[in-house]
Amino acid sequence: MKQKLKFIVLFLLMFMCIQTSTLAADVKINSEAGILVEVSTGRILYEKNSTKQMYPASTTKILTAILVLENCNLTDMVTVRETALANIPDGYVTCNLQIDEELSVKDLLYALMIPSANDAAYVLAEHVAGSVDAFSTMMNDKARELGCTSTHFVNPNGIHDDSHYSTAYDLYLIANYCMKNETFREIVATTEYTLPATEKYPTADRVLKTTNELIKPNSRGYFKNAIGIKTGYTSKAGNCLVAGSSRDSLEFIAVVLNGGTTDSGENARYADSKKLFNYAYDNFTLTKIIEKDSFVQSIEVEKGTKETKNLDLIIDESITVVNNKSIDMNDVIPEIKINENIEAPIAAGQKLGTIKYKVDDIEYSANLLAKTEVVRVNYSVYFIIAGVILLFISFKMLNSKSKKKRKKRK
Repeated sequence: MKQKLKFIVLFLLMFMCIQTSTLAADVKINSEAGILVEVSTGRILYEKNSTKQMYPASTTKILTAILVLENCNLTDMVTVRETALANIPDGYVTCNLQIDEELSVKDLLYALMIPSANDAAYVLAEHVAGSVDAFSTMMNDKARELGCTSTHFVNPNGIHDDSHYSTAYDLYLIANYCMKNETFREIVATTEYTLPATEKYPTADRVLKTTNELIKPNSRGYFKNAIGIKTGYTSKAGNCLVAGSSRDSLEFIAVVLNGGTTDSGENARYADSKKLFNYAYDNFTLTKIIEKDSFVQSIEVEKGTKETKNLDLIIDESITVVNNKSIDMNDVIPEIKINENIEAPIAAGQKLGTIKYKVDDIEYSANLLAKTEVVRVNYSVYFIIAGVILLFISFKMLNSKSKKKRKKRK
């Protein structure tokens, strides 16, 4: 019976993997590279050349923004230096910052991320690190810290340089980290922002408008569930986009690099991102298989007292998976492993085993904990009691013999 059950489970898992692969194979994107990841589990649902080194263009500014947020206060005032404005090539976007103008970090971050202002990137980099080179070192250190293995940045804005590159997967890692910051999330979801008038620029006419059509209502690229993040373009990088989407407790990050134009004339970075998000929402759902502190099974603990030896095992954290909607999760059977040679005493909360679920060939596991304590039997008490009984019996026997001897004498 057990062998038959194992066969059924293996068959179901194989079927799930084949079905998921087939679904992903049906998705075709124009962009040269791309990846789609569910945020809460980190499950990759689609990838195409995801580890190929590519030029990231202005998606670079995602990492710039988080470094600024982690090293500055939003209210800090920043002075625009001439060096920050001197090296921006013709054709690259700016927000018309003025030499010696003072703006807050907050204003400059909105300028950096909404219209993709390259002057704001240089100004912030110099403010944080003193120079663009020093800031680039910070960027590369942070990228490595986040697990990026094929990324190297030489500037804070993505202005083209052959030594400035990343991958779709690495950009996902960076974006995933950044989206945990609430201020970052708010900035990248903003469609319009006006820079205040300053002493060097006395009118408030610098209206910043997003370059990201996914979050721009009435645009061709609009996607109602989009939540940001950042576009990018150079002639060598092509159209790039790191995008987020959230619906029905499911959040995804999609990265597409070097996209052109679709047959219908739509910018491929938007068409591809929407295609990936629709594929995710149409085919996958989030399932909580088991809740934290749920009962899993009972065991009898050796050397435990009669009152405590029957012990319930509970799970230490919830297990949530992203699964294909066509899969019946009731058919997924957990693998439970209990530690060997368990005996009292046991403390409440002590780890005594593991539970593991396998869905679409991905393993999800948690620890099994003792729900209550198990008290060890105190054998010394029994020995004392036994000794007292033996002494009592011996005393009685001696006393009985003594009485018999006295009777004989009489």
